[in-house]
Amino acid sequence: MRRVLSIMLVGFVLFLSGCESEDENVLVVGLECNYAPFNWTTSNDSDEAVEIEGVEAYCDGYDVQVASYIADSLDMELQLRKIEWDGLIPALLSEEIDVIIAGMSPTPERATTVSFTNEYYRSEQVFVVADDSVYSSATLLSDFSGAAVIAQMSTLQDGLINQITGVVHQTALPDYPSLVASVSSGVSDALVAELPVAESIVASNSGLVIVRLGENGFEVAETDVSVSVAVRQEETDLLEDINDVLDGVSDETRNEWMSEALIRQP
Repeated sequence: MRRVLSIMLVGFVLFLSGCESEDENVLVVGLECNYAPFNWTTSNDSDEAVEIEGVEAYCDGYDVQVASYIADSLDMELQLRKIEWDGLIPALLSEEIDVIIAGMSPTPERATTVSFTNEYYRSEQVFVVADDSVYSSATLLSDFSGAAVIAQMSTLQDGLINQITGVVHQTALPDYPSLVASVSSGVSDALVAELPVAESIVASNSGLVIVRLGENGFEVAETDVSVSVAVRQEETDLLEDINDVLDGVSDETRNEWMSEALIRQP
């Protein structure tokens, strides 16, 4: 009997080992699926979209294109989990997901708890305002003095608002649809976003325009104008593997992916 039990136990251990090996071949990516053109939720099962785990919907966008390319290059199965922005890093640290690919900037504050790959996109910070607003012709950051400005909570953009002297820094909102509604309704004079997101907003919301200040805009660090993949700090091999993949993607290809995402966005 002991021999039979031992054989059964060995078989059970081997079975568990086999399951673990299968799990290791899956790349679980966390993202909002609510941050076009980087990522958005759709009911369309297209060549670019990937099914969201546990949800009868798909996620599409630039981030999904990057995630698919990384997973394919590493010969791994891609799995997407839709998670609210504030929950992404906690989900990564609790091992609910393997990586974050969600238009996240590699800020020094975030880098204290997670590690970041090399950038996979570079952008700029801009304003979105009503086209008939006095702020639509702004050329200096100081032109927004006295304006009611808003951004998404727990983001770089919300912190940048404080650089505007005399600004009315409104309470941050959880997502971009809420931010757009706030500006469109006149509750806010402007929202701060990175350029691709702003382009997505004005493409689907007539009456809104982008204000780009160039060198007269926000003072930002290199990490403020780039987005990277976040991994757990102990996952050094995965970090290196993803960096190797990203190093093989040209700027031309990245810009093409973003242009296609802007065209596909809802």
